Amino acid sequence: MYLGIDLGTSSVKALLMNAEQAIVDSASAPVALSRPHHGWSEQDPADWIAATESALAELKRDHAEAMAAVRGIGLSGHMHGATLLGAGDEVLRPCIMWNDVRSHAEAAALDADPRFRAITGNIVFPGFTAPKLAWVKNNEPEIFDKVRKVLLPKDYLRLWLTGEHISEMSDSAGTSWLDTGARAWSSELLAATDLSEDNMPSLVEGCEPGGRLRADIASRFGMRAGITVAGGAGDNAAAAIGMGTVRNGQAFVSLGTSGVLFAANNAYLPNAESAVHAFCHALPNTWHQMGVILAATDSLNWYAKIAGSDPATLTKALGDNPGAPSGVIFLPYLGGERTPHNDASARGAFVGMGHESGRDALTQSVLEGVCFAFRDCLEALREAGTTLERATAVGGGSRSAYWLKLMATVLGIPVEVPAEGDFGAAFGAARLGFMAAEGADPATVCTPPGIEAVYEPNSELEPAFDTAYRRYRALYPAIKGVMT
Repeated sequence: MYLGIDLGTSSVKALLMNAEQAIVDSASAPVALSRPHHGWSEQDPADWIAATESALAELKRDHAEAMAAVRGIGLSGHMHGATLLGAGDEVLRPCIMWNDVRSHAEAAALDADPRFRAITGNIVFPGFTAPKLAWVKNNEPEIFDKVRKVLLPKDYLRLWLTGEHISEMSDSAGTSWLDTGARAWSSELLAATDLSEDNMPSLVEGCEPGGRLRADIASRFGMRAGITVAGGAGDNAAAAIGMGTVRNGQAFVSLGTSGVLFAANNAYLPNAESAVHAFCHALPNTWHQMGVILAATDSLNWYAKIAGSDPATLTKALGDNPGAPSGVIFLPYLGGERTPHNDASARGAFVGMGHESGRDALTQSVLEGVCFAFRDCLEALREAGTTLERATAVGGGSRSAYWLKLMATVLGIPVEVPAEGDFGAAFGAARLGFMAAEGADPATVCTPPGIEAVYEPNSELEPAFDTAYRRYRALYPAIKGVMT
């Protein structure tokens, strides 16, 4: 048996997987999020431990024999969080989360230093870890002076499980301190935030051993002491391991609250200027790129509230197959945008409405706007040298066949729908635990799921949507001055 533990923003999920990679069961427990001030987002690391304890206790209660047979554990978690520890590994303050933007000024200052983009391959976003430490130094100097270790959230769980300070490449690539091409900490960038490699955990690959389970934790949850804990992965890389998106050119498009176009690469291909994330993957000598949009299904949910309806009703009214573009342009920048604009002040808009623009036309324009935002991500990946031939759809929006048919036509590539199953970050973490414990070949472990349906681009509609995309792409630069 193999155990995957995924620390999400709102919950911890623990998943048991057998040697045939069949899921035995999973359990989860909620984690609270605190927003003490505007733009702040924090969690108490003690709550991560409590939620993990609850999920593991449930698995022990329902599957004692399976827990006793666990041979490897993998970890996944939300990225970029700053968990600050003192000399005795005590937590010095609540963890500053990935969606906390208080350090926007510090991020801009670090990003203005050309070394950061050159070494990390990424823009320094306010959500990344390094600017958070700069903010702590500027605003909580008494805390900063006590910092002995900076851990990412899932690696604080590892410390509890193993007693060791260890991280891995995929998560560490989101700190703005990693030399992403060399897969090592940059002493130069750490020094720029008055830190050193002594403040960082040691690094392993995600599929390699990254500690061993402490005896007291093992006995509490019916496992054997000393079993392998894998390096693990940041949440998107772990989801990619679960989806089998590990070979060059493989990709998935995640239609969740936010949206991600994720592509696996066998080479390091940064493109910071287009706000593409270029991170290490969870496997050796493998990297990945991500285009990120901040409001995917969130855009449809927002519009549904305005329309006094629900997303399923709105999309059902459009029929089974997309027709010509709506003629209305929707910019889905409800809370800023990452790829390609890197503009936290960006805001959405409907443009081109007329008397004929009823509810269905606006629904269609929202779906189109999100697809065009993904097209922006695709174009940014192409600029970085990545060509995608197809993508697998995941997330809540992937249940809409209409939306996926539209996505295929706008992107100009087939969009696949996987067969029913759980291929998320917890499953990917369990796969990493399997590989670390058994030395298993990633090529045989990280297989993609079966495909239930494939939506091909509509060649008759592609020219019209190419024209509509060009109008969409030109709109935000034209109106930015009056929007911000």
